[in-house]
Amino acid sequence: MKNTVKLIAFAVLLAAFIFTAHYFGLGAQLGRMRGWIVSLGYWGPAVYIVVYALAVTLLVPGSALTLAAGAIFGSLWGVVIVSIASTAGAAIAFIISRYLARTVVEGWLRRNEKFSKLDELTDKNGGVIVAITRLVPLFPYTLLNYGFGLTKVSFKTYLFWSWLCMLPGTVLYVAGGDAAAKTIIHGKLPLGLIGLFAAAMILIFFLVKYAKGRLGK
Repeated sequence: MKNTVKLIAFAVLLAAFIFTAHYFGLGAQLGRMRGWIVSLGYWGPAVYIVVYALAVTLLVPGSALTLAAGAIFGSLWGVVIVSIASTAGAAIAFIISRYLARTVVEGWLRRNEKFSKLDELTDKNGGVIVAITRLVPLFPYTLLNYGFGLTKVSFKTYLFWSWLCMLPGTVLYVAGGDAAAKTIIHGKLPLGLIGLFAAAMILIFFLVKYAKGRLGK
């Protein structure tokens, strides 16, 4: 129920943002920003990926950056770029936690009751638990990256299932950002993107429901 409310709240806030931006004429500024990124050529996506991965490593929530990717790069390339960036950030945090700053991260998480459950479940079903917890937010995404570094799950398993199970949320946010940008700039709703956004919301709803069942929640 809580996740359903979050999805609905996200859709409402996105609609409110589109209305506000259109009312105050922010389409021109957004168009100029997109033009500047495009003018960087191949460096545009590269810079974005580095900034995003660094933000994830520093525990900065990536939602705003993911929405921005849709507005700047469009849905297709936005999903590709965010997927690379978020997976890279998750990998860096995992490596830091496991090999470089284990004691510090343990100090953050060991007293957390949810982490103890995560550690126990991962020991028995590594890949499945990585997949499920990417869908059911036992921890914030950025903190979860560090948490898995303390478990026994292998880096390869962690990276694959993290990438795969972050995709639905990536599509949701990127399509939302792209739809918002096109509405603000052109002044009309892109129905195809709205359909993609709605489909991603429905998919995430059912995936979360399934994941909760597997966790016995």
